[in-house]
Amino acid sequence: MTNQVYVAPARLRRPGPATLVPLLVVPLVLYNLIGFAFYGGNPAGFGNQLFAIFMPSKAPWVLTVADLMVVVGLVCLFFEIMKSTRIGSTAIIEHILSTGVFIIYLIEFILVGAAASSAFFILMVMSLIDVIAGFSVSMSAAERDVSYN
Repeated sequence: MTNQVYVAPARLRRPGPATLVPLLVVPLVLYNLIGFAFYGGNPAGFGNQLFAIFMPSKAPWVLTVADLMVVVGLVCLFFEIMKSTRIGSTAIIEHILSTGVFIIYLIEFILVGAAASSAFFILMVMSLIDVIAGFSVSMSAAERDVSYN
């Protein structure tokens, strides 16, 4: 004798408010925190060496604070692009917030002396790529959902 068990279909979870926050705000906050708290607003401090590893070729591989900030930004950009593949009403809010983060990067790059570094510029370009890729990926995903008769 077999018993039949009813399994309710899995509900689609709506993204919560924590997923709406653009992840590229993390390197922005970290850059400002490190730049002002540890380096007194001097962008030259980001060139400080964190560590060096000697490679088999006897050449040192040096990791600076700026390099680490760029790596953090790249990881955040990866997850932001993954988030932009979702479509729905929350995607519009995510795009607006990502655009706002880019505007903050741009204003800070132009007006704040501590942001006058190539690392901050690269983070700002990552934020611009996030905005452009977010809109592009969302539009292409939405095109696949539209049916023409």
